[in-house]
Amino acid sequence: MKLSAYRITANKLRTTRIMDVKTENSNVKTFTFKDKECAKAMPGQFLMLWIPGVDEIPLSILDVEEDGIVSIVVKKVGEATEALHKMRVGETVGVRGPFGNSFTLNKGKVLLVGGGTGITPLLFLTKKYASKPAKLVFVIGAKTREELLFVDELEKLGEGNLIVTTEDGSYGIKCLATMPVEALLTKERFDMVYTCGPERMMLEVLNLAEKHGIVLEASLERLMKCAIGLCGSCVIGKYRVCIDGPVFTASQLEEVKAEFGVSKRDFNGAKIPI
Repeated sequence: MKLSAYRITANKLRTTRIMDVKTENSNVKTFTFKDKECAKAMPGQFLMLWIPGVDEIPLSILDVEEDGIVSIVVKKVGEATEALHKMRVGETVGVRGPFGNSFTLNKGKVLLVGGGTGITPLLFLTKKYASKPAKLVFVIGAKTREELLFVDELEKLGEGNLIVTTEDGSYGIKCLATMPVEALLTKERFDMVYTCGPERMMLEVLNLAEKHGIVLEASLERLMKCAIGLCGSCVIGKYRVCIDGPVFTASQLEEVKAEFGVSKRDFNGAKIPI
């Protein structure tokens, strides 16, 4: 596979220092650093973050600024993320990227459905919509109130434009995030649906969008080691998530429905249930 000049530049490892660390909840932190290349990222793209002496991991981008400031959201789920959570302002990390494709902007009425840290690229997307003639409706879900992210930021969308769900009923509506989605799509006409979060949730959102004939884009998360399409660890069907995605259309997801929301690859390349 021949790499473009852009990919070669993006793939170069740069070192930078952590500028800020914000605790979102007991398992999630937002990290901020400066990197001019990643500051060119569009919503949906991801970067590879190297934790010295530990590992390199793929992360969605929360926000970028013109002065090169980049923000990412990290959930503590394993050795690398646990090590990153222990890092402080001023410590050094490595970064490659941005990688992959991005969401496409649409006019009209837009529905965004996020679960857990899947809210990250969708929140980035709302900022790109700020100057577009579109109405945004956001549905977010988590297991508990403590796990909900960025509710205050999303409330700025306006009254009635944010629906919050929790599985235990500790905040918002007691249900899965997909339940209000079904009600919304039945009652109102949307021009676009974006979704990111647990794959089973996104599969249900895909089915609902297809049922109502609405265009959909979903951002997938897979195990990624190289981020440039070489290792094959992120394969789903005929696609490599790192270069063919991570954003996929409904028609592309239909092609891989035998795996989407069903299975993924482990570190040895074997399929395991989601």
